[in-house]
Amino acid sequence: MTTATIRPHTPDSLDDDDYPAYTMGRAAAMTGTTPGFLRTLGDQGLITPLRSEGGHRRYSRYQLRIAMRARDLVDQGTPIDAACRIIILEDQLEEALRINEQLRHNTGQQPTTDT
Repeated sequence: MTTATIRPHTPDSLDDDDYPAYTMGRAAAMTGTTPGFLRTLGDQGLITPLRSEGGHRRYSRYQLRIAMRARDLVDQGTPIDAACRIIILEDQLEEALRINEQLRHNTGQQPTTDT
């Protein structure tokens, strides 16, 4: 797991979904989870919190949304490692579909339909 230092605060940082504005305790409270759950998501490679100058984990709103997706799957009975893998695969599929659509648009091709 890699870590990075939090970038300086700018006036629109709080509008940035990727700005690490939330401490672990606050993030856990906002997502309805525990700090241990968030640490496990990091261990599984689902989210990588940035670190404050003091070394404390800091989470962005985007990371909190991912944590809530994982929590929902776990609440439905999915093991946490499987939930993390499902979310990673869903995101990879979404990105592949986006790239595919962009390439089709750039070449003027129409999407094919399977029958």
